[in-house]
Amino acid sequence: MLSENEVIRHCDLDKINCFLQSPNNGLMRKLENLVGKYGTPVEINARAAEAGKVENLVKRLRDMDSPYLPDLEWLIKIRDKGAFISLGDYRAQIAKACEKEGVPFHQEINESNAVTLEISAFQYFPWLIEEAKQAIDKKEIMPGRYIRVRKMKEQEHDNGDIMAVRAAMNIIGASGVETLDTKGTDGSNVHLGGPDTITGYFGGIGQPNEHPLLWVDEFLYYYTNYGVREVLNISPGTVLAAFMLYRLGVDIKFKISVFMGNDNAFSVLWTLMMARMLSRPDGSTPLIGFNISNSVNRATLLSMGEVRRQLGFENQVRIEHHVTETYRAIVRQPYNRRDDLVEAAALYPNISAKHEGGEPETEMTREHSSSILDYFRDKPEIESSGDMKHLLRNYLDKHASVNATAEALTKRGIGFIAATRLHNR
Repeated sequence: MLSENEVIRHCDLDKINCFLQSPNNGLMRKLENLVGKYGTPVEINARAAEAGKVENLVKRLRDMDSPYLPDLEWLIKIRDKGAFISLGDYRAQIAKACEKEGVPFHQEINESNAVTLEISAFQYFPWLIEEAKQAIDKKEIMPGRYIRVRKMKEQEHDNGDIMAVRAAMNIIGASGVETLDTKGTDGSNVHLGGPDTITGYFGGIGQPNEHPLLWVDEFLYYYTNYGVREVLNISPGTVLAAFMLYRLGVDIKFKISVFMGNDNAFSVLWTLMMARMLSRPDGSTPLIGFNISNSVNRATLLSMGEVRRQLGFENQVRIEHHVTETYRAIVRQPYNRRDDLVEAAALYPNISAKHEGGEPETEMTREHSSSILDYFRDKPEIESSGDMKHLLRNYLDKHASVNATAEALTKRGIGFIAATRLHNR
C-alpha cells in the first residue's frame, strides 16, 4: 500500500492542467499556432493518409521517372506470386534442422508473445531489393520493422527514395521509422563536434532552444507530404511535444531512441507515467516503443516489462532491445543480447528485437565492419569512396542476424512478427 507521500495528489494534477490550459502558457500556444499552419488536425491527418497511399506514391514516382519504380513494381509482382517462404514452411525447415542436430524443437508456438523482428539502419531503397532477393533465394525471413537514420532532405531529393521506401513498407507489410534531421547533431548543440567533443553527448544528442518546435514542424512537413507517421524521438522536450501534438488530434507515432538512456526500470516508469497522463480519452498513446539502453541486463529488462504491464501499456508500447550493435563506434564488442531477448519474450509480449549490426564473429572478418558513423555520411561521398558495396554487405549481415534471432525464437517456441504481406501462414 502506497503512503500519502508516494501518490500524486489531485491538487498537483489540477495545477498541471491549469498551466496547460492557461492562455498565458506560451509553450502550448506556440505549438497550437504551429499546427495551425498546416490546418486542423482532421485536415492534417487526411492529407497524410492521402499522401501515404501506395497508388499515390507510385504515381509520383512514375511522374518523376524514378529509377526506383521498376524495383518497386518487381516487389509487388514477386510478393503476389508468393515467392517468399511461408511461416509454416520456415518452421518446418527449423524443425528438420533440429531433428538432424538431435536438439529439441517446440511444436507449439506462443504467438501471443511474438517478437517483432527489427533491422536498423535501412538507409537506401535498393538495399531492400537486395535483401528481398536473398531472402527468396535462401528461404529467409524479412523483418517486420525497419528503422532509418538517413538524412531526410537527402532521401527526399534522391530520385524519390523517401516515397519508394514508404510504398515498400506498405507493400511488404512492415512498419518503418524515420529519424528527422532536427536534432543537436545539426550544429545547434554547441558542444557537439567530432570525437574530441564527446562530453557533449553526456546530456544526450539534444534538442536545444527552439528545436522542439522545429522538430514538430519538420514532422508535420513529412507527415503531410509523404505520409511519414512514425519517427524517432531523442529528448524529453520533443517527447513531451509529441505527446501534446497527439492530444491536439494529430496522429503522430514515435519511438524513443536508445540515446535517451532508458537504462533502468525507474526511467521506464517515468516515461510511461507521462504516456498515461497524456493519453487521449480513449487511453491511446503516440508512444509505440522505446529502445532501452544497451547496458540493460536481463533482470532489469524483466522489471521494465512488469512496469509496462502494471500501467496497461503492454499492447501499445514495445520494449525494443538491441540484439546486436554496429561493430564500431557505439559499444564494446562482442555485443550480443539474443539470449536476454528470448528470455524476456518468453514472459512478456510486444517486444522488439533490434538488429543494428551483424554477428560479432562475422563482423570481425569484414574488410569494412559496420560503424554507427556511416549513418551520418552523405551518399555522394560514400559512392565516391567506393564504400557503398561495404555498407550493403554490412546491412545484409544485419539481415543474417535477424534470421538468427528468428531461428532462436522458433526453437524456443516463441513466435515472431516478420513482413506480414510476404510471409503468410
